Amino acid sequence: MNAFEYMRAATAASAVSALAKNEGAAFLAGGTNLIDLMKRGVTAPSRLIDVNSVPLAAVEKTATGIRIGALAKNSDVSEHELVVKHFPLLSMAFKAGASPQLRNMASVGGNMMQRTRCGYFYDTSMPCNKREPGSGCGAIGGYNRMHAIFGTSDQCIAVHPSDMCVALVALDATVTVTGAKGERKIPFGDFHRLPGDHPEKDNTLQKGEMITGVTIPNNNLAAHSHYLKIRDRASYAFALVSVAAALDVKNGTIQDIRLAMGGVAHKPWRLTEAEKFLKGKIASEDNFQKAATIAMTNAKGYGHNDFKLKLAPNAIVEALKKAGA
Repeated sequence: MNAFEYMRAATAASAVSALAKNEGAAFLAGGTNLIDLMKRGVTAPSRLIDVNSVPLAAVEKTATGIRIGALAKNSDVSEHELVVKHFPLLSMAFKAGASPQLRNMASVGGNMMQRTRCGYFYDTSMPCNKREPGSGCGAIGGYNRMHAIFGTSDQCIAVHPSDMCVALVALDATVTVTGAKGERKIPFGDFHRLPGDHPEKDNTLQKGEMITGVTIPNNNLAAHSHYLKIRDRASYAFALVSVAAALDVKNGTIQDIRLAMGGVAHKPWRLTEAEKFLKGKIASEDNFQKAATIAMTNAKGYGHNDFKLKLAPNAIVEALKKAGA
């Protein structure tokens, strides 16, 4: 690990100002991903700006939903009464992620900013366009069992590792960020990027910006929500495939629906076409199967991860059945 400077910020404004003054600075919250990257030599910030003293850890009810501060701990949010009652899908996703010890440290904003767990990204002796643009993608043609089947490019097939983010994109959340030019809001589905020609860019944050919170609008989906995570072991493992499913069902008919997947793309993957198909339809296994087929349009395997082409639609059907029950 390289030498670095350390400072603490007490306000969002001072944190943003400190970041702007140092080209190689990075924010430090729980550090559950950043410190690993530093130890591996994947990243080497010249200064860490500790933002844990910034008052951004509240979970609050608003007139239209809830607001979650960027520094709220994953474990606290997962157990918060507002989240459990009104947005159980998010609570389920949190509890499926990492381990209790990591959830006690990890922040909401840090969860959003975590980087891929692709082995080629972490191994500095291997080519990786995300870590070193122009060096190549070791996963394409390499060992790619955990990798993407949607939204890939010839530059990168890595997946985003978060469970929380899959639920948030399904719940139509909005990200609030602040920077030198003031505050702006980003629809959660637009926050993370597909790799395209610039896989080194994970998200749409502008230079010098800091995440301050996430808002989730009210919905009628709480009674029929399920987060399904398929992984190699029951604890502390990233998803091979995950599905966030939430339904508003009246008299057997789907009034509203949200579907998103994890473990399949460079960003949380919203299944908008499958949602359109199911809205207004009977909540039946036959319709769930048809929706899953629609969801798999343009899916592509890369060899070791071809099994996801069968696992993913089966997971969609299973998640919808459990959500609708």
